[in-house]
Amino acid sequence: MALDYYIRSGQKQLRCGYTTGTCVALAAAGATSFLLSGKKPETLSLMTPKGIPVETIPAFLLLKEGTAVCGVVKDGGDDADVTHGLTIEAHVKKISSPGIFIDGGEGVGRVTKPGLDQPVGFAAINRVPRRMIEEQVQQVCDTLGYDGGIEVLVCIPDGKEVAQKTFNPMLGIEGGLSILGTSGIVEPMSEQALVDTIALELRQAAALGAKRLILTLGNYGEDFLRKNQMSGDAVPVVKCSNFIGDALDITSTHPFTEVLLMGHIGKLVKLAGGVMNTHSRYADCRTELVCAYAAVCGASKEVCMALLQAATTDACIEILDSAQLRQPVLDCLLKAIQQHLDHRVCGKYRIGAVLFSNQYGLLGQTQMAKEIIESWK
Repeated sequence: MALDYYIRSGQKQLRCGYTTGTCVALAAAGATSFLLSGKKPETLSLMTPKGIPVETIPAFLLLKEGTAVCGVVKDGGDDADVTHGLTIEAHVKKISSPGIFIDGGEGVGRVTKPGLDQPVGFAAINRVPRRMIEEQVQQVCDTLGYDGGIEVLVCIPDGKEVAQKTFNPMLGIEGGLSILGTSGIVEPMSEQALVDTIALELRQAAALGAKRLILTLGNYGEDFLRKNQMSGDAVPVVKCSNFIGDALDITSTHPFTEVLLMGHIGKLVKLAGGVMNTHSRYADCRTELVCAYAAVCGASKEVCMALLQAATTDACIEILDSAQLRQPVLDCLLKAIQQHLDHRVCGKYRIGAVLFSNQYGLLGQTQMAKEIIESWK
């Protein structure tokens, strides 16, 4: 059952889909209901964390040796990726221990490197999907009056093969796919439509007389601004997603004089290598760049090897901290980022960058960013 929810991107209406996390939460609820009641639910539904309801028909329901299995077909909407059309399964059974236990089975990857959402050795089922699964299963248990333990085993037939087309092996997730999603909904990403939307928002900000501008890459940036009270009505905030170069170019066609680019280090570190579209399909040189500047700052071969094998930039920061190299490496990266930003905007306006991490908070600012922020006080 296709999700009937659309977003406008530029001049296009694009249909949203739902995440693998939503699929497995639906499947877990369906399997639990079948297990406890003996009746096959005709439809499955839930309210996603984004506040959008999702309803679908189970791909199948079966009961074997005390385990109920429900499958839900992934619908990626107009942003179909390698998981679109896959059947996500939840295998549910009663257990003697109280509580709801979640693990990954066939086709679900397992974490082998630190720095990811889940600890090493755990199934790559992220926090939000885990919470969604628990909530849906608990809701069914409460409705049917069951207060015993439940085990949910998530499986994705063909997941191991499909995962080879993703960055999972490089990130340290082996044996299958990840169960992801923070909102429960997949919002389509038509590149031209997104760039058109960025252009429209920048044009509107300029039309309202704004001379100062904050560019963020997405929700993380907006959350950071809000938590640190760095945004206000006086300075418009425009999300540019991965399209940093396009956003900078479009900004130069308007009379903006000062621009702050704020983003997670996992994205903005790529600017130190001149990468202006930070989507992983174009370049994923995060650890290589951190390693290169760490080597310049005197890192040992062992530290460099650890950086190259790190799964995330947060993991890189932890390694740099252990080697007492965080600040000199960040200073070098920030200097390189500033140089590439200056080269891109060609003096049309002052531009600076602010780097942060969800784990470590504010990591640093380029010198120009410091000057811009000081002038806004």
